[in-house]
Amino acid sequence: MQSMEILKMKKVLAVALGALLLSGCTVRVADMTVASTKNYNLNAAKFEKGARVTGEDKAPIVIFPLGIPNVKTAMDHAIEKDKCAVGLSDVVIYQLNHAFLFGTYGFRVEGTQIIDKSQMGCENHN
Repeated sequence: MQSMEILKMKKVLAVALGALLLSGCTVRVADMTVASTKNYNLNAAKFEKGARVTGEDKAPIVIFPLGIPNVKTAMDHAIEKDKCAVGLSDVVIYQLNHAFLFGTYGFRVEGTQIIDKSQMGCENHN
């Protein structure tokens, strides 16, 4: 009888440990109307909305972090998905933490591209 209880307790402990190792957390950090890490002319008056994009910057964790992710790099990855984009509108920034001893953590930036048609080669951008 005791061996059945011990076996049952081991199963519960294994399931709890598995859930803990596979769990993660994504937290909404900020909402912004407009954001950019690029220099551009605000008076260009040739801005258009582009596609909704996502950029991430992550670092692995193997007992301790093996890098330092930052929001600027995540935003750069999102903006640079189009050579004519100079910023993002309707921006949401998330902090990612998907680790317990092993995993990843970092930042995700989502937003709608701001396309500057006054830049060279962007006059006929779709």
